[in-house]
Amino acid sequence: MASSSLGASSGSTGGALMRNSSSEDDLNLVLMDERKRKRKLSNRESARRSRMRKQNHLDELSAQVAQLTKDNAEIVASVNLKTQLFLGAEAENSVLRAQAAELSHRLDSLNEIVNYVDSLRYAAVPAPTTTAAGGATGATTALEAADDCFMMMNNENPWSCSAFQPVMDMVMY
Repeated sequence: MASSSLGASSGSTGGALMRNSSSEDDLNLVLMDERKRKRKLSNRESARRSRMRKQNHLDELSAQVAQLTKDNAEIVASVNLKTQLFLGAEAENSVLRAQAAELSHRLDSLNEIVNYVDSLRYAAVPAPTTTAAGGATGATTALEAADDCFMMMNNENPWSCSAFQPVMDMVMY
């Protein structure tokens, strides 16, 4: 009996130990389950915050793309306007250069005419010839024609003189 009571007592202590160890295991399992549940909840919350940050960043980038697209369109429109203004100014400059060259050419021609008229004015005048009847010939010298034109300037339109006709043709251009 002693052995059975010893076995019973050791069995009852072993059972108590088992129950104790089993309840500690259950407690540990409960604690571990609680930790897992908290960790999962924390991970879910962290993932939600990460998705929100990512979505906010994506929204900011989309807004930035829209603003940069708008700015780019404004810059392109400004460049196109400036290009048109530049081309207009360049065309106007070409016209003005052509007009300046034409006016310079006309001025050179007019200066040549003035020099020619001056050279006629100061040229030696040949003595008038007479005809057999004793009258002057009807021929006039270039100097006399120029003097006639200058005399007419006082009374009439100076450009009506035939000596200036080539000049008038150029001015009428």
